[in-house]
Amino acid sequence: MSACLLLLLYVNYEMNFDRHFKDADKIYQVMTNFQDASGKITSTGTSPGNGIAMEIRSKIPEVDAITRIAGGNESLIANKDRGFKKIDLFADPEILKIFSYEFIAGNPDVALNAPNNIVLTEKTAKLLFGTSDVLNKTVRYANRIDFKVTGVIKDHPDNTSLGFDYLMPWSFYQSISDEARNPGWGNFSFLAIAKVNDKTRLDFINSKVKKLYNETYTNDKNENFLFPFSDKHLYGEFLDGKSVGGNIERIYLFVALAFGILLIACINFMNMATAKSERRAKEVGIKKTIGATRGSLVMQFLTEAMLLTAVGVLIALTIVEVSLPMFNNLLGIEITIDYMSTGYWLGILSVALLTGLLAGIYPAVFLSSFNAIQTLKKKTARARLIPINLRQVLVVVQFCFAIILTIATLVIYKQIQFIKARPVGYNIDLLAEMPQSGELYGKFELFKDQLLKSGAVMAVNQTSQSMTRVSNWFYGLKWPDMDKKGEEIVFNRLQTQYDLAKTNGIQILEGHDFSREFASDTAGILLSSTAVKMMNLKDPLGKTVQLFDNKLKIIGVFKDFLWDSPYHSGKPMVINFNKYQGGNINMRLNPANGLSKNIELISAVTKSFNPEYPVEIKFVNELYTAKLQSEKILGILANLFGGIAILISCMGLYGLVSYSAEQRTKEFGVRKVLGASAANIMQLLSVSFMKMILVAIIIGVPAAYYLMNKWLGHFEFRTVISWWIIVVAIFSTSVVAFLTVSFQAYKAAKSNPVDALKYE
Repeated sequence: MSACLLLLLYVNYEMNFDRHFKDADKIYQVMTNFQDASGKITSTGTSPGNGIAMEIRSKIPEVDAITRIAGGNESLIANKDRGFKKIDLFADPEILKIFSYEFIAGNPDVALNAPNNIVLTEKTAKLLFGTSDVLNKTVRYANRIDFKVTGVIKDHPDNTSLGFDYLMPWSFYQSISDEARNPGWGNFSFLAIAKVNDKTRLDFINSKVKKLYNETYTNDKNENFLFPFSDKHLYGEFLDGKSVGGNIERIYLFVALAFGILLIACINFMNMATAKSERRAKEVGIKKTIGATRGSLVMQFLTEAMLLTAVGVLIALTIVEVSLPMFNNLLGIEITIDYMSTGYWLGILSVALLTGLLAGIYPAVFLSSFNAIQTLKKKTARARLIPINLRQVLVVVQFCFAIILTIATLVIYKQIQFIKARPVGYNIDLLAEMPQSGELYGKFELFKDQLLKSGAVMAVNQTSQSMTRVSNWFYGLKWPDMDKKGEEIVFNRLQTQYDLAKTNGIQILEGHDFSREFASDTAGILLSSTAVKMMNLKDPLGKTVQLFDNKLKIIGVFKDFLWDSPYHSGKPMVINFNKYQGGNINMRLNPANGLSKNIELISAVTKSFNPEYPVEIKFVNELYTAKLQSEKILGILANLFGGIAILISCMGLYGLVSYSAEQRTKEFGVRKVLGASAANIMQLLSVSFMKMILVAIIIGVPAAYYLMNKWLGHFEFRTVISWWIIVVAIFSTSVVAFLTVSFQAYKAAKSNPVDALKYE
């Protein structure tokens, strides 16, 4: 039961993502369906085009409030004495009308009305000042701009999509971002979140929203739409512009696993209760003789089951409370239990009632059905209804579930390894990165020189984004002989300086990387092999393309690398030279030094340039692995709770074998006296149970194959269910079951026949 409750806590955590806000059902994210020239939807994106939010605000009165959102990066926030890298967020003041953040201090109506205002979370306020009473105090952003604290809000729960440590006004963001000052419809850099006044009119609102993009911007053809913000986490996969699922598939799997474990435990109870029916037959006979009705007996046995369940729930709650910190640490999340929540206790009560009824109803009905005369004559063991056959069915169900879980666990592991083995397209080993903060912007070349002289790195390069986080995609690239379809291609863009390939290990297929040897490379561009193919360029080197208002010469073609999700094909990609568009510093570490030595040297050089900033060095291989977090969680839970389910199944099987051996003690004694060997006795006891396991295998393997093939179908890149997975599952389940049965069978076979014949 504790395993079931832990899984249901995780399910509740996922199901309540972004649902803790007031009027969460009225909050929507503005999304984009990208279309080709014929109007066919080619893909769906979470960024709606930088100009759409203001159009919705001015033209659609059914939307009460809308905010643009940018940021979500770690940047320096400090008071006079201390500074920390925390997550920023920029938004219009309307964000405080859309999301019901709980203000500890300050007025949400005016908290973001001035460019130099800032709202802190309670945790950030205490980190900076040691208290949450910080209204009107001053903090410094990025070591260069002072802000006045105009609000402190309660910390967000962990299951929040838009998490941040401090919130700043959009009016300030416009002063530091050209894209915010001059929002282009062909750029997709910001999010937009809206709140409607009547959710029942969503279709009508969307009919108006869908027209705005194409009415305002004619260079390409797209349509925007509002999608429930609280559904984005679980239903974020789209096909042909419609949600087709997402993480909800994993939630269904965990719900099935939770109640599957509970069902297995209930089956154990039913099996043992009905198997030991003879021990209570006389009690039933006597009670019926003195006037007890079948209904009263059913209630008695159900009450006993409910009392056992109540005790089990208390023990389970204790186990959950003790194990929850370890569970959180294992999954890397923060699940908390709100003991004051009515919903929590109703959930516990529902699980308890379900368990009690499920475990107790059949034994109660079966035991109360005994005939009073037959029970008093001790004939219940021969008065068969369906107990033996049903117990066999229940054992088969248990091991079907165990086999399905075993195959599922192996397939999940194989899929994770398959995705991990996808070629990244660049060398992630010994590649580190750090944010380009403070003085590292203006003094990058000097910083690079000092790093190289330190011997900690072999090469250094500057890029506009991390190599593991795609965040810039656009329309509007033009090239010679471009057809109409070319206008619809969405490109990812990375901006960089010299030594990109040398540092990151990107493979140049044609041409060369940006080089100081060619002065014209500052007006050059690199295209991915997919981009060249989609643009229908033959002999691309030397041809000119137009990126917004800049004409750039193609100097090289590089092999595609995974910048986006490892689960999907990436967009075609361009890399242009931009000395002033930094943000991330990449470093190829020196393999001749130990890792700690390299980190020490890099930290020393960085501190000499940026004494006010903490040194943040991240390893690209770890950042890439983090992209597999959702499947990692799935694998951990399948392994952990699948193992628990198999253990419970074996415990039930062991109990049944033990009781069967006990019931046949005299028979085994007679057989041994007549010359039966220990092997004969073991075979006699084991064969019937192993037949049940065989039936479970025959049913469980096809079921598992079907279910896991359906699960794999959600991946663009997927493995196959190999024959060895089926063999391993059958072999491991059979061995575990055989050892369970054989251990007890061996004990019965080796017992003294004299003791057996004196039995009863």
